[in-house]
Amino acid sequence: MAAHPLIAPSLLAADFSRLRDEVTAIERAGADWLHLDVMDGHFVPNITFGPLVVRALRPHTRLPLDAHLMIAPADPYVAAFAEAGADHISVHSEAGPHLHRTLQLIRSLGKKAGVVLNPATPIEAVVNVLDLADLIMVMTVNPGFGGQAFLASQLPKISALRRLIDDSGRDIILQVDGGVTHQTVPAILAAGATCLIAGTAVYGAADYAAAIAALRAGGR
Repeated sequence: MAAHPLIAPSLLAADFSRLRDEVTAIERAGADWLHLDVMDGHFVPNITFGPLVVRALRPHTRLPLDAHLMIAPADPYVAAFAEAGADHISVHSEAGPHLHRTLQLIRSLGKKAGVVLNPATPIEAVVNVLDLADLIMVMTVNPGFGGQAFLASQLPKISALRRLIDDSGRDIILQVDGGVTHQTVPAILAAGATCLIAGTAVYGAADYAAAIAALRAGGR
């Protein structure tokens, strides 16, 4: 595992009236990635943005763009997000009939492929696709809204995935998304996560750089 976790602030918590400035500010503040929550109002109960916004932001940051597709079906839109400039594309195991094929598609486009597990989704959903997964994301809230409270019931799942990844010998990034704050980070890192996705904990702070540094330091 990395000595310090990757920090991926979620654009969902940014000021949408000034997205370019918010992206620039988060890069200057020391973020590792920029997390993009894509919601369709169907798979999850909210609507955010699509590939056009990703394409518009791509020239304004050198940060890897980490696209989390909370959409169903996901397959018809994978190429559009790849072409728009997303570097990582993660899908939910329930968002299509053939997860293996979806991950193959993402990787065929030269992008890192991720699998997202909802709170009720067991780790068995990824066991047979580990060879195609660059990222595994554990949702520690139910997807669809920012600012929800962390579900501590997901900590054993994070720990189980940490063991699964280690046993596989593969360099898979283990992400946690939902209720990530300075208070919950110690337990998340202790469980074995290597990438923290934080929305309000960063974009809701007066000092983005200080918020990112504190998360990277384990909440201290």
